[in-house]
Amino acid sequence: MGRGGMVASSQPLATAAGLELLGRGGNAADAAVATAAALAVTEPASTGPGGDMFCLYYDAATGSVSALNGSGRAPVGLTLERVGALPLPPEHPHTVTVPGAVAGWCDLAGRFGTLPLDDSLAPAVRLAEKGFPVAPLTALAWQASAEGNLAAGLNARELTVEGRAPRPGELFRNPGLARTLRAVGEGGKEAFYRGAIAAAIAAAVQQAGGCLTAADLAAHTSTWDVPISTTCAGLRLWECPPNGQGLVALLALNLLAGYDLPALDPLSGDRLHLEIEAMRLAFADAGRYLADPSQVEVPVAELLSKRYAARRRRRIDPRRARPDQEHGKLPAGPDTVYFCVVDRSGNACSFVNSLYMSFGTGIVPAGWGFALQNRGLGFSLDPRHPNALAPGKRPYHTIIPALITRPQRDGSESLFAAFGVMGGFMQPQGHVQVFLALAQGFDPQAALDLPRFCLLEGDPAGRVALEQGIRPGVVRDLRGRGHDVFVARGVRRSLFGRGQVIRRDPATGVLTGGSDPRADGCAMTLVEA
Repeated sequence: MGRGGMVASSQPLATAAGLELLGRGGNAADAAVATAAALAVTEPASTGPGGDMFCLYYDAATGSVSALNGSGRAPVGLTLERVGALPLPPEHPHTVTVPGAVAGWCDLAGRFGTLPLDDSLAPAVRLAEKGFPVAPLTALAWQASAEGNLAAGLNARELTVEGRAPRPGELFRNPGLARTLRAVGEGGKEAFYRGAIAAAIAAAVQQAGGCLTAADLAAHTSTWDVPISTTCAGLRLWECPPNGQGLVALLALNLLAGYDLPALDPLSGDRLHLEIEAMRLAFADAGRYLADPSQVEVPVAELLSKRYAARRRRRIDPRRARPDQEHGKLPAGPDTVYFCVVDRSGNACSFVNSLYMSFGTGIVPAGWGFALQNRGLGFSLDPRHPNALAPGKRPYHTIIPALITRPQRDGSESLFAAFGVMGGFMQPQGHVQVFLALAQGFDPQAALDLPRFCLLEGDPAGRVALEQGIRPGVVRDLRGRGHDVFVARGVRRSLFGRGQVIRRDPATGVLTGGSDPRADGCAMTLVEA
């Protein structure tokens, strides 16, 4: 708890980098860029300049929320005919989309930041040059990749210690990444998307057999979007619009708004059953309709209407599971980092940055110290699907930040919390579960500590993972309703995502932060001046 500003992230050193910028007079945007860059150094399996980002920014002066889409597009030369009908392996160069993260960092700083960009990147440059001790869970993920995509990835040896992963507590230096970050600090996004870095990215992808070009990188732009939202329990949940999957969380919350959830124990069979069934319906709709709205029409307003939710809610049987849910009919008409920052003025940034799977493709532009994402796996290879792969198109995106506000009588919005839960298709599920806990009065840490469920993406049996801590009687109850559930323990708890929360008291300005126990991170506050 504190009032001088707060950062919550999955790495203590990244949290410290964000606090450093707050301490130097920076705001939430400056601190967010510093934290994102430091995470690229300290958790490179999950994030980096070779990936994408999204963020939501709450401007305390206006009470408004802005959405920044920093996701990249498919290469102009990449077509369905070129890829073929068979699913691509995660390390395939055709899964590399233009990395949008760096442009997003620069655009966030340019619109809302108050300090020079090189100031925000300086802590990360120091960490990369001088080295940092690798955290335990980070080392575990690094080891898995060292035996997988980093073992065969082009130039991937740069991200290892002579071919192996760094051990917990071992210092790791990344001079190539320091070089990248320094170039961006001095030259902005032009230094990344044009010139030597862009040429190295294109060369690496083409050498691996892909078709990304320097022209694809030079053409990249972020987009500022109008965020989408819904209300529940007197609070408003904000998400980024498609091509991100924040729509899934809003759809599920609309369904759950029709039940008296506070009357049910959060970990009871009755409550978990309703939440699981709502998530099934929401994913079914997103799987049918979610795509890049610049290329196809995504019926967001119709999907989020209360009338549509009421009709879909009739498909939920309070007594029996329906794992085979299909999408509704409308009327005509894998690895990530999440963090949040709230500054002393009440500005808030909810931020997510990702390579998708661990170290993405494992392809590294020679000498620059970062891996390229495999976000192209989010495309459908069905030419009839709205999310079908097409040149210059953004794929279905799993990474989603979230914000919660309190609607005021005068129509304005006051900040309640910045939060998110990282981890592939777990993210909207985590958003719903943590939102409901916060709305029910749980403090941020308690809301994150609460055991979770996770519908397994793409599982033909419709299985549901339950986290250790859910009572055996509840597990039996869910099985009795027809749910195919299993309990995940120990290291497998990473399946349930890694979240951060910062809540703000509107009367006192006191910030209360929490950091997920399933990760290496922490929430820290700046001592008030």
